[in-house]
Amino acid sequence: MKFEIMRDKLLEGLSDVMKAISQKVTIPILTGIKIEVNEKGLTMTGSDSDITICTTIPVEQDGEQIIQVMENGMIVLQAKFFSEIIRKLPTNEVVIEVTEGLHTHIRSGKSEFHLIGSDPYEYPVLPEVSDEHRMTLPSDLIKSVIRETVFAVSQHETRPILTGVHWELKDGELVCVATDSHRLASRKTSPEHVPDQPFSIVIPGKSLQELNKILPDTQESVEIIFADQQVLFKTRNVLFYSRLLEGNYPDTSRLIPSEYKTSVTVNGKQLLQAIDRASLLAREDRNNIVRFSAEGGNTLEVSSNSPEVGKVEELIEAQEVTGEELKISFSAKYMMDALKAIDGQNIEVHFTGTMRPFILKATDNDSILQLILPVRTY
Repeated sequence: MKFEIMRDKLLEGLSDVMKAISQKVTIPILTGIKIEVNEKGLTMTGSDSDITICTTIPVEQDGEQIIQVMENGMIVLQAKFFSEIIRKLPTNEVVIEVTEGLHTHIRSGKSEFHLIGSDPYEYPVLPEVSDEHRMTLPSDLIKSVIRETVFAVSQHETRPILTGVHWELKDGELVCVATDSHRLASRKTSPEHVPDQPFSIVIPGKSLQELNKILPDTQESVEIIFADQQVLFKTRNVLFYSRLLEGNYPDTSRLIPSEYKTSVTVNGKQLLQAIDRASLLAREDRNNIVRFSAEGGNTLEVSSNSPEVGKVEELIEAQEVTGEELKISFSAKYMMDALKAIDGQNIEVHFTGTMRPFILKATDNDSILQLILPVRTY
């Protein structure tokens, strides 16, 4: 194998593939990157068994030659050393050559590195994903769906299914839900091209966080293909495979209250800032509890009290308060995460009593819904 490539393009592809590399893998060869070159271009694959990322760099792009292939071939190189070497090479032209016995030579300017590669035929093959279930979503929409849900997945492995986000398609609508049993984040969207059959899958939260870093902030179409144990996100030059979580996701629809006793419409950004300030004194306390009260009129009070530190009280003008008077306590962190997901618009908060879950949503948009369980305080 022998080819010459522009270092900046190689680094771009490498930075995506490295997101799938972990040093804690059961199969030693997965600490390496599989590199394959032919007349079409260069393909690099990285995997940690849960996530597999495959990037392709074409021979030429927009009329500019990026790769010159002298000899086709493939090799597996230690990811850590290979990426560090490429990052620190002196010029933008890099020649990579593999000779007898998997010896790999990397040349750039006046520097030359020799690495010992591994047999590429020992590298696991890419998962088979058939085309029966596929849909298309714009890249920026997938990123916002991830941002608005993934923070609410469970961080504890006691119920593994809750460490993922539930994607369910029915009646042409995709509903994505995450919950850690103390809060819930839900996002609805209507994909353009949807499979005929409804489906229900759970994608690990960690996979979605890595996918979010790779996808571009553009309207570029991303194909999503589902198989039994895998989901594939496919862009122009990146394939992102993730395993799916096994098991049945709990039915969360019954958690969402249908009638409310108190409803508040308020500026989301103002409320977020007030809770952020109130949580300053609550951080040392067991899980930063903030109290919230709506007692007549359109004035809300956000307060926090930490016996050793002190207390804070702040009044906010709401646009509208309807229903019964209310006092409720909740985790400042959960509330702030929910408000950030709805992102600074005017929001409605609907309460069904001091110890029942309450929901937040944007006033002019039903697609995002956040639910939080209050905290009992005496």
